[in-house]
Amino acid sequence: MELILENIAKHVSLTPEEQAHFLSKTETHTYKAKTILLSAGEVCKHSYFVNSGILRSFNINDNIVEHVLSFACAGWWMSDMYSYFSQKPGQLFIEVLEDAELVSLSKENQEQLFHDIPKLERFFRILIENSLVANQQRLMDNLSLPAEERFEKFCAKYGTLVHKVPQKQIASFIGVTPEFFSKMKARLLKK
Repeated sequence: MELILENIAKHVSLTPEEQAHFLSKTETHTYKAKTILLSAGEVCKHSYFVNSGILRSFNINDNIVEHVLSFACAGWWMSDMYSYFSQKPGQLFIEVLEDAELVSLSKENQEQLFHDIPKLERFFRILIENSLVANQQRLMDNLSLPAEERFEKFCAKYGTLVHKVPQKQIASFIGVTPEFFSKMKARLLKK
């Protein structure tokens, strides 16, 4: 549980009692690779903090093509934010890519924590703001940067994942076909 408390401590300071109360509202579970935590069309009832392992969020379009929206590794949070906050069915899948230990926080318990420990509202606001900024930057990058630069940014942000995640998922994340990605990566390795 130290990792999640370290994550919170980056933004707000909790007393030992507040830490214990926060942890009492969470659940920790282990999941095998390929476990689907959330499917499109379901309401997202939990946000997940990754103690270990890797998660990805993605959707599948009408042509049965997967589009990877994000990855989360140790120390990161993940949920379908639209569905989690609206409590309406979402469009995302969340999948465990590598055996994982996750801390889950239900929407109901999060709301209770906001009431009990108001500074947690600030913590989650900061997380949401950071996510919004990162998503906007990714959208701008996808609209304006060549694929090589998008891949370089991926490597800078998710450096530990480059050799752990299937290439087709990295290609999807940066917005290119797996074939283009393979050729591009070969070109970059020759440099």
